[in-house]
Amino acid sequence: MTTYAIECENIARTFRDGQVRALDGVSLKVEKGQVFGLLGPNGSGKTTMVRILSTVLAPSSGTATVNGFDVAHQADEVRRSIGLAGQYATVDENLTGFENLRMVGRLNHLDKATVTERSHQLLADFNLTDAANRPVRTYSGGMRRRLDLAAALVANPPLLFLDEPTTGLDPQSRNDLWVVIERLVEKGITVLLTTQYLEEADRLAKYLVVLDKGKTIAEGTPAELKAQLGTTVLVLTFATTSDAERAKDVAASLEHTSLHTDGTVIELTVNSGPSVATEAIRRLDAAGLSIAGLALREPSLDDVFLSLTGHKAEAETPHEQAPAGKKKARR
Repeated sequence: MTTYAIECENIARTFRDGQVRALDGVSLKVEKGQVFGLLGPNGSGKTTMVRILSTVLAPSSGTATVNGFDVAHQADEVRRSIGLAGQYATVDENLTGFENLRMVGRLNHLDKATVTERSHQLLADFNLTDAANRPVRTYSGGMRRRLDLAAALVANPPLLFLDEPTTGLDPQSRNDLWVVIERLVEKGITVLLTTQYLEEADRLAKYLVVLDKGKTIAEGTPAELKAQLGTTVLVLTFATTSDAERAKDVAASLEHTSLHTDGTVIELTVNSGPSVATEAIRRLDAAGLSIAGLALREPSLDDVFLSLTGHKAEAETPHEQAPAGKKKARR
């Protein structure tokens, strides 16, 4: 029996008669009972991959199985074995929280007693019992997200796709949803998570794949990816952008594995933070440059992301979004 919830080989997908290649030979193996993170900058192909694996979209080439079912030839079986929560909550605002869950249960052909029991249990699990009989239009953004996630779990699927589930949430609501996801994994559910929040991936994901322009450019545990950069990030802050520009040559002369500038800030990833920091101060002083601030910190996934792609994680491009006027599939 396979230990993988998802296996795909050389998945490709093109749009606009082949002019846009959203995915170009991506292979994944997602172990059961963990959070698998899919990261990538704007237009990297994350949402396209989720749509293919959830049978919303057909691959142009390549093969994929989800829970042992082929996405191209056993789409119905795949849909019955997964839950899907997209970037935007798709619950009906005119129904109550309970009515939304009951509707999803009936659409999944569950019997009335099971639907009622399951809906009440999920409302309790997601701390929505007090709001169960209120119209969803009265819910906060965080409550709608939790209800959307609950709806994806009504049929008790072993695998859950979360496509940027915390987009637009405030920090507290985002943290609350992270706790919910962690509890789901403790119960044995497998989660494939796409996110543009690197802190989210670092906290939740056991294994990560980084996509860029439809290709896999890196993979590993968060710790392994961060270790590729070095042991310390040296952050130099200057009073003006002109001072920072003048300091770039000095910074580049220091021993480092990557260098990134942003306005008045220069960040270098180094293997010996204290000694490089001391040398930086000496060389900058010799060049007549003063620093407004200096800090040493551990590398983050943000540093890995910038080093690998040269971009920050952003919202997906139009070809990765659901077609206008259509909702993403819910199972």
